[in-house]
Amino acid sequence: MSHELFFSDATRLAELIRTREVSPVEVMQAHLDRIEAVDPQVNAIVTVVDDALEAAKAAERAVLKGEPLGVLHGVPFTAKDSIDTAGVLTQRGSPIFKGRQPDTDATSVARMKQAGAILLAKTNLPEFSYWIESDNLLSGRSNNPWDLERTPGGSSGGESAAIAAGMSPIGLGTDLAISVRGPAAQTGITSMKATHGRVPMTGIWPRVPRRFWHVGPMARSVRDIALAFSQLAGPDGRDAFATSTVGFDAGIGRQPYCPLRVGWMTGPGFGPVDPEVVATVRAAAEALKDIGMEVEHVGIPALERDFALDVFNKLHVMEMKSAFAEATAGRREDELYTMAKTMRSLPDTSMKDFIEAEQAAERLRDGYAEYFAQYDALITHVLPIPAHRHGVEQFIIDGQTVDATYLQGATVPLNVTGLPGVSMRFGTSKEGLPINVQIVGAWQAESTILHIASLLESISKVRTLRPAL
Repeated sequence: MSHELFFSDATRLAELIRTREVSPVEVMQAHLDRIEAVDPQVNAIVTVVDDALEAAKAAERAVLKGEPLGVLHGVPFTAKDSIDTAGVLTQRGSPIFKGRQPDTDATSVARMKQAGAILLAKTNLPEFSYWIESDNLLSGRSNNPWDLERTPGGSSGGESAAIAAGMSPIGLGTDLAISVRGPAAQTGITSMKATHGRVPMTGIWPRVPRRFWHVGPMARSVRDIALAFSQLAGPDGRDAFATSTVGFDAGIGRQPYCPLRVGWMTGPGFGPVDPEVVATVRAAAEALKDIGMEVEHVGIPALERDFALDVFNKLHVMEMKSAFAEATAGRREDELYTMAKTMRSLPDTSMKDFIEAEQAAERLRDGYAEYFAQYDALITHVLPIPAHRHGVEQFIIDGQTVDATYLQGATVPLNVTGLPGVSMRFGTSKEGLPINVQIVGAWQAESTILHIASLLESISKVRTLRPAL
């Protein structure tokens, strides 16, 4: 029963608890035992909440008394260690913030708790949430449960590894350029970066450049992502970007046939992509075509004119550099990890380049607007390769040599434009590693992309695969 509990999705666990088939205490203990068993190898967890079991006992009493229950009542959840948690360490992956304990929860954490979920643990990340591997001087390096010699990604890599390994059923990550969707792809789980402003960033650091930052759910099923998003979305009166009040319908229960128009692409405009990944994207597109959707191979000219990764780099460096400089003022070099040092040393973007990049970002938004005037969704890759080995700085992808930042080629356009995207597994590499696809929607079209993701999930032959830990 324990194995069934720690590999059940959050929706199933909530059902079992609500119907009294299992208790919140059993569920919590199963996940605590799983952490004890496998986290020494994976190193995804940085802090286990001291009173998690006591909170589960309180949740059990509420069930037995017949009290009103939230949709996630008694279900454990985890959160990336850049997201504030009241009375629980939030150290941002840095010795600079060692021992930091916030007084209040981030809005996203508070909303998960309001839905009845119980905070189980905080998860690992790169220093200041800034890199594509989750490694730092404070809590060390996280490993991919599919292959411990490989990365679970960054910056929400500890979160993705914990969920993939059965240490958590659902959690929260943040995404500046890749950080929710990329780690999900490297560990074969599901995640969503919603439309910018749909979920408040209150209580999460760094908040600059806030026009690119997102917080989003990570889980093992599409229905969990939809359920979490339904609880997380909406303004909180503190994050000025979080103003959207447009309704949300996950669309999970729609009929399998739906006459949507869907395009698919892996380039140009994203950088080189491994043929195995291209084949997986094509397979997802063909699967949608087979159930009656209008599907065709497409291109978006705006992505070819303005490479989104270059645009992003010119726009965010100065703001991030300023935040890092403030946080690291007066610190010795040996107290800082790789990216903090790198960020402090980068040259400022010239005003001319900054203005040109802002104009390029507007062209990218216009280009996607033109696309979504004709199509309901876009299927792309998430990463150009499956999970890579630790510490690799250059890659040869489809015959081209690129640096590690190019792994963000297909994800960063959604941060520059604010578009929503779901990352979900649909394939397996020849080495047995997960390959995810990305379903992109128009602004505030989360219902559409979650519906498509749920259809692909029902078709997928890899949905029940688990790492052998």
